[in-house]
Amino acid sequence: MDWPSLLLASFAVLFIGVAKAGFGGGLGMLVTPLCVLAFGPKTAIGILLPLLCAGDAFSIYHYWRRWRAENLKYLLPGVVAGVVIGVQLIGRFSPRQLNIAIGLIAVLFVGFHFFKDRLFRAEKVFTPNHWVGVPCGVGMGITSTFAHGAGPVATIFLMPQRLSREMFVGTSVLLFTFVNWIKLPFFCVDRSVLDWPVFAAHALITPATLRTSAKFFPLVPFGVWLGVWLNRRFSEAVFVRVIYAILLLTGLQLIFNFDLTAPFR
Repeated sequence: MDWPSLLLASFAVLFIGVAKAGFGGGLGMLVTPLCVLAFGPKTAIGILLPLLCAGDAFSIYHYWRRWRAENLKYLLPGVVAGVVIGVQLIGRFSPRQLNIAIGLIAVLFVGFHFFKDRLFRAEKVFTPNHWVGVPCGVGMGITSTFAHGAGPVATIFLMPQRLSREMFVGTSVLLFTFVNWIKLPFFCVDRSVLDWPVFAAHALITPATLRTSAKFFPLVPFGVWLGVWLNRRFSEAVFVRVIYAILLLTGLQLIFNFDLTAPFR
């Protein structure tokens, strides 16, 4: 790897740990777009999933039993369906089209962040149910398959429940742990090996991507430690604004494919 790609990937994997340590919001959403710039869309998705599963293990320990588990029964049936749909779609897009899709998810997430408080301020406390949970789960499965980016849809379902901050984060941690483990078998199996239509046309997790994931793995626990350190010393509001600005610029780069070397020629 060249140095710019190595730095982008390293920052992205570091952000997995930092986000799991309590800096939520756009930080987790920044991981996939940065890795896509470093590796390309399909390779990035395959490299990141095992690292996200590792990050979930750290965060589950930290938030153990500080969640509202009943949300799983409303969302997970739709998540499974959404992952199956997403896997079928991901094999039909070119790398450029995947870049645009991931970039759009990133930019829309930034817009959603700035309007979510206004959207939910006047809402009554929401009682979760299957009528809303299943469609939200489908949306989570599809966006998570494309960009590991189901955060906005999960927020739409969880935020109106008016959970405490700790309960909201803990429930999100539990939910994404299940979502990532649900995706794992679909991403590992190549349809040419096991001819079932639910699997990816080409396995996104391969021995090569696993070796790359293993090389970056030490950055995940280090990122958790860094997130705890940052939480004690920096204003989360300022930190998150910076992250959203980076996320917006990264998303725009993926969509429009600017020539970043032009000013230096």
